[in-house]
Parts: sequence; C-alpha cells; structure tokens
Amino acid sequence: MLDVLRAINFADKEPSLSHRFGVFFLSGGVIPNPIDIRFQKVSGISTEVQLDTINEGGQNLHAHRVPKKMNYNNLVLERGFVASSLADGLDSLSLPGFGQMRSPLISEFNATFSFFKFNPSNVLVTLFNENGIPIGGWLFLKAYPVKWSVSDLDAQSNSVAIDTMELAYTRFQILRL
Repeated sequence: MLDVLRAINFADKEPSLSHRFGVFFLSGGVIPNPIDIRFQKVSGISTEVQLDTINEGGQNLHAHRVPKKMNYNNLVLERGFVASSLADGLDSLSLPGFGQMRSPLISEFNATFSFFKFNPSNVLVTLFNENGIPIGGWLFLKAYPVKWSVSDLDAQSNSVAIDTMELAYTRFQILRL
C-alpha cells in the first residue's frame, strides 16, 4: 500500500500558473477560430448543484436535500479593445487565398445584439505549462453571447479600454491531460 501512495503524487511540486491560457472558439464544433484567441482575463468557470429541500411529515430534526439541477455561471472574457482598422493582425487576419478575415467573434456578437440571431459554438479554454504544452482545460458546449460591455471611457485616466464579453452555455466539461 505504501508503494501505491508513493507512486501517486498527491502534492504537486509546481502548481499550474493561471496566466498561461488560451481561448479557442470552435466553429462547427471542431475548427478553432485563429483570430479570437487573445484574452487578458477569463472568469466565471464554475458550476454548482441546485438543491431541493423536502420536509418529511413528523420529522422536525432535519429536512432532506436532494439534487435538482445544475447551475452554471456565465463565461466572462476580457481583452483590450482593438479597432479593426488599427488591428495590425490582432482583430483581423490575412491568409493566402482567403483575403482579409475579420473577427468571427465580433461578427457573432454583432449578429446577436443587432439582429437577435444566435449561433451557439463550443469554446475551449486551455491551461498551458511553461513549455506551452496543454495541461488541462474546460470545454463549454453551445456557448452564445449574452452581454457585451466596454470599460468606462475617462479623459482623466490613462488605462486601456477593455471589451468584456459574456457567454452563456448549456454545460461544460473539465479536461485534464
């Protein structure tokens, strides 16, 4: 038994750092969008089981708590605001044979908030080690835009304008490599 416990590394010698990550929008569920991968911050990766409380007649010491459904927070993505004409390759991409490609993510958000058109896609948030090798991730299924905001514009501040994009999704899967 002691050999088994030694073989399992319970204490990570080097915990994963949270600043090495990528966000990949999978068009058609498989092909990653090469333009919209740079984000400053990702938050909202959490889920919890909603419980239902059932009181039993004559039982006053406790109530039964049973699982009811899963609740998911919105996936929140933040990145610096980049104007298309000033993108220099960050908000658009020029590929041989395809010409200039614009950000599919911006197009998707515009379609949602201008025309109330939704086109859910899968989103993969990947955590990398110091060598750029994926060590884990979270796959968000059928994600779609629900909120888009820009940070305050303040003439007395010298800060970067930040786009904040929120996505709702049906569920997510935890991936450990």
